[in-house]
Amino acid sequence: MKTVHMRYLLPPALMCWGLLGACASLPNVTAMSDKLDPAATPSVQGANGVIGEARTRTLLAKRWPKGSLDLQAQAALEEAATGVPLIAGNKCTLLFDGPQTMAEMLKAINGARSSINLETYIFDQDELGLKFADALIEKQQQGVTVNILYDSVGTIGVPAAFFERMRKAGIRLVEFNPVNPAKLSGESWKLNSRDHRKVLIVDGAIAFTGGINISATYAKSSLFRSASRPTDKSQVGWRDTHIKIEGPAVQAFQWLFVRQWATQDKDDLPAADYFPKPVIAGDKVVRVLGSEPGGKFEIYKAYNLAIQEAKKSIHITSAYFVPDRQTVDALMAAARRGVDVKIVLPGVSDSGLVFYAGHAFYDDLLDSGVQIHQLKLAVLHAKTAVIDGNWSTVGSTNIDTRSFLHNSELNVVVMGEVFGTEMEKAFQEDLRDSVRITPEAWRHRPWADRLREFAARFMNYWL
Repeated sequence: MKTVHMRYLLPPALMCWGLLGACASLPNVTAMSDKLDPAATPSVQGANGVIGEARTRTLLAKRWPKGSLDLQAQAALEEAATGVPLIAGNKCTLLFDGPQTMAEMLKAINGARSSINLETYIFDQDELGLKFADALIEKQQQGVTVNILYDSVGTIGVPAAFFERMRKAGIRLVEFNPVNPAKLSGESWKLNSRDHRKVLIVDGAIAFTGGINISATYAKSSLFRSASRPTDKSQVGWRDTHIKIEGPAVQAFQWLFVRQWATQDKDDLPAADYFPKPVIAGDKVVRVLGSEPGGKFEIYKAYNLAIQEAKKSIHITSAYFVPDRQTVDALMAAARRGVDVKIVLPGVSDSGLVFYAGHAFYDDLLDSGVQIHQLKLAVLHAKTAVIDGNWSTVGSTNIDTRSFLHNSELNVVVMGEVFGTEMEKAFQEDLRDSVRITPEAWRHRPWADRLREFAARFMNYWL
């Protein structure tokens, strides 16, 4: 059986309960805020602890054209806003599309020797889900400690027997925030709070994150970088992006997983070497940002500060685009000061409500000079951004209120031009497979679409 993808919306019957709760709001974020007091030099963690100021300045030294984002100043602003330090000494591999990502994740699982921690929104019982389940069961039987944290709403259509089979094999599984409150072992039940992260950590040495769930929607390639470019969308997989991290930053992933597990389960994680001594794996400097409902809005703050400080370009790919007013204003202000602002959004979607609700700000954005492009044929599910070619982020977070307010999310920020160049190449590929929405075409869109947009607009907060 395959679950029906509902994005991360609550089912209609459950949403009624969520509507009874009070509406939270996002914080005001500005680099000029009196509440932000950035240090002259941001702190950077290495394999052996905090790196000195001189080495930090060298790591973040400008190696890019003038007139773009100052990485040292930006890093200091982000740290002041989020409280999360940078981590040096990492190898970052950008993974394009589902098949490449799934192959790398299964390779890591098959090579595991100590522990596997998997945190996912969707874990389908389909061809690919069964393949992952079999691989995880095999590793558990070989003596590897396997722990799985899966979201209750994301897996609401998956038969309990699918997870029970893994439990019987010795794998520890925890259902995040069960739809049935009687199954919750913690103290509180917040139906609207979901775990939207997609994280795999192997042996405390390799970590994966991004937009890709464990689902057969990723078994086929999207148009992105395909050798043969099909025209039948049934032959096209979802378009998504993941990242593989090796090095000291993996410990940050592991801590976030342990903390999330602790909020849901009365029992501790089984003993394993979750935090082996970190080793230098590469030269990338990253920031691992985990956000959660009622938290400090770390990912939202990092996104908005980077947009506000952009000097040259803002290139965003977002699967679900229902931005708040502050984010819209920041994008418009950037375009008006001459920044090249381009956004790739879905041309087809797995969620009609979100698709039309996201159109609410198109008029304002287009009038300010923001370019909007819609991906053709493939369902877009990626959540990435590259700003000024040297600040990049890959993760599970969409540009919408639900991601920023109600979900547990995880994004990696990678500092530097080398990785930024890879991100730019990926973005240009998406542009090639997209259609630009011009102001003229937008003004003449069908009235039926306008009515759908009007109806969806009232649900913005809950989408």
